[in-house]
Amino acid sequence: MPHSTATLFNPVNAGDLHLANRIVMAPLTRNRAPDAVPTALMAEYYTQRATAGLIISEATAISQQGQGYADVPGLYAEEQVEAWKPVTKSVHAAGGKIVCQLWHVGRVSHTSLQPGGAAPVAPSAITAKTKTVLIKDGVPVFVDTSEPRALQAYELPDIVHAYVAAARNAVHTAGFDGVEIHAANGYLIDQFLKSGSNQRRDDFGGSIENRARFLLEVVRGVTDAVGAGRVGIRLSPVTPANDAFDPDPQPLFDYVVRELAAFKLAYVHVIEGATGGARELSDRPFDYTGLRRAYRAAGGQGAWMVNNSLNKAQAEQAVREGADLVAFGRAFIANPDLVERLRHGRELAEGDRSTYYGGGAKGYTDYPTLGKH
Repeated sequence: MPHSTATLFNPVNAGDLHLANRIVMAPLTRNRAPDAVPTALMAEYYTQRATAGLIISEATAISQQGQGYADVPGLYAEEQVEAWKPVTKSVHAAGGKIVCQLWHVGRVSHTSLQPGGAAPVAPSAITAKTKTVLIKDGVPVFVDTSEPRALQAYELPDIVHAYVAAARNAVHTAGFDGVEIHAANGYLIDQFLKSGSNQRRDDFGGSIENRARFLLEVVRGVTDAVGAGRVGIRLSPVTPANDAFDPDPQPLFDYVVRELAAFKLAYVHVIEGATGGARELSDRPFDYTGLRRAYRAAGGQGAWMVNNSLNKAQAEQAVREGADLVAFGRAFIANPDLVERLRHGRELAEGDRSTYYGGGAKGYTDYPTLGKH
């Protein structure tokens, strides 16, 4: 039901997560975790932004096979798990909540990042028409993704297990408040969902039910491991990011959310339009209100999170019209005090795009705040 009197600054519950406001820091890849290990600088970065009702961490690889970009963190080795502890502890000390986004990139990778220089994996052996980021001599370089190989059905339970193990590492050891399953933006789960990247002829391809099977197995495993009230999921029905495409996304994602309703998730996080781009795509019309309606009609109780380049007025309207949470991405890069700037109608700083990917403190932890109002 629409929250007609709610504002961005009201407390809200998302499953087992009790949030101080409805403003969420979206996951933002920043390529500042050498050898996939989180750093003290990352703890400072997230703590600066702890006034968000919820922080969703940058996408974090569940395995080395799931790694697709240089210097992004992982959550599969003991050193990585231990290095996340100071990050979550610092965010909590500042009064914040943080969940970890669990990531397997599938075909959006490069052989140099894969175990033993192997080919990336995918539902089908179709190369993504996109690029990934490698770090060469300390400088980020965009390169074409490598040709993937098709996963065999017998390999899929091991990948589900990797999601489960990463979720346990996040919640039970590293101190995260929960996890978000990354099923968006043309990465592995999204590759299974969309027919443009899934041309399988087995139980994981063809029909909508089959293409959604892998996603639902991951959700079942992760919710069983850490509790559904600590699990969110991110979906992007129409984004062309990373060469993701399905010619008929509405019935596909209506089916997905109806199936998700039974899991009692903390939240469903939906990217409306092209990730980081246009909210309306002329070649890919989509009814997002209908998607939320399908979820609620199926009994879904999780918080509904909307995302994609919303300004304050659009965010407020989204909440009035029934969204429970609004995620802001790039605005949080240059505005660590984004919540207060929005609350008081202050101007937002612009980020330095040259420092988005890779580097050190410059363009990462050195953005000023406006101070107390």
